Amino acid sequence: MMDALSYREQPKVSDVAAVARILKESGFFNQEEQEVGVSLVQERLDKGTACGYFFQFLEKAGEVLAYTCYGPIPGTQSSYDLYWIAVDPKLRGKGYGTLVLKQTELEIASMGGTRVYIETSSSPLYQSTRGFYTHNGYYLEAELKDYYAPQDNKLLYVRAL
Repeated sequence: MMDALSYREQPKVSDVAAVARILKESGFFNQEEQEVGVSLVQERLDKGTACGYFFQFLEKAGEVLAYTCYGPIPGTQSSYDLYWIAVDPKLRGKGYGTLVLKQTELEIASMGGTRVYIETSSSPLYQSTRGFYTHNGYYLEAELKDYYAPQDNKLLYVRAL
């Protein structure tokens, strides 16, 4: 199952549709969030690395199985945000998210990054997401009450590399 997997950093035009499909089918992201996720791929295609968004795509036979979008946090010396991580929902729970996350962390470290921050929601929908982060060595650093909506807090996870 894991054989013939490959990683790619440079987005391709076809990734716009692949990311749109993965985000839509995931069941985790509303329409506005999906549009933002897709727009970051397009921005990288248009502006290159100067846009500040970097990617890891995990592929098999040219098909995107999972991806991340990340970048250095402006004003910090070596901290990075993981803006997006998503796995094709048909493949969730098979280790692809961990694979693409670990590859992303290696790339961040090679770029001089020492800490990775991830934000998520406290809503029950994201319980599995929070479990994924803690399983992969992230811990809850901060919680902002009622951030997304009443009783939907912003949770900030971090991992030192």
